[in-house]
Amino acid sequence: MPPIRIVVVDDHYVVREGLRSLIERQADFVFAGQATNGAEAIEVHRELKPDVIIIDLGLPVLSGVEAIRAIHKSTPEARILVLSNFEGDEDIHNSFAAGASGYILKHRSGEQIVPAIRALMEGKGWIPAEIAQQLQVRKFSETLTLREREIVLCIAKGEANKQISTSLGITEETVKSHVKNVLAKLQAKDRTEAVTLALRRGIIHLPEF
Repeated sequence: MPPIRIVVVDDHYVVREGLRSLIERQADFVFAGQATNGAEAIEVHRELKPDVIIIDLGLPVLSGVEAIRAIHKSTPEARILVLSNFEGDEDIHNSFAAGASGYILKHRSGEQIVPAIRALMEGKGWIPAEIAQQLQVRKFSETLTLREREIVLCIAKGEANKQISTSLGITEETVKSHVKNVLAKLQAKDRTEAVTLALRRGIIHLPEF
């Protein structure tokens, strides 16, 4: 059988080299190439057509989810394995919705990368218990609307209702209504907890502001 060709996408050199070392220790694996951002990932996948692409989510230029979506659109059969520090249910859901085949948290990469790649090559997915648990969290949680996400981002920036009203071009009463809905959906007791929960679940990310 031909070797399994693997491409790694991560903006950190140490991570890429660590994965290269892990991959090259397997007799039937080949480190076929690498990329450092989402845009490069799309191009490298198009050129090299690897058997498996391992991709981070927190990428510059183009996010991991956007890259996954583009790769899946051009190559629906692509085997895409997410390797990320993002463990929020929203990040995980968005990755699979975009076309990912599996998801691994970086601190579990040493033990899961090899079996995950083999599972993908057998036409299976890779959803370890901790990832499945997060997907269940989202299943039983109310999803924030786009406007409510914008509200949480504004709160995270430290904006008061009046500032949010100006920023988003809506009335202060509407802002208050949205904040009330956000607190209820996230089951947060106040604005600070709402931001904390939104960050933890991957609903918003610090680089966004």
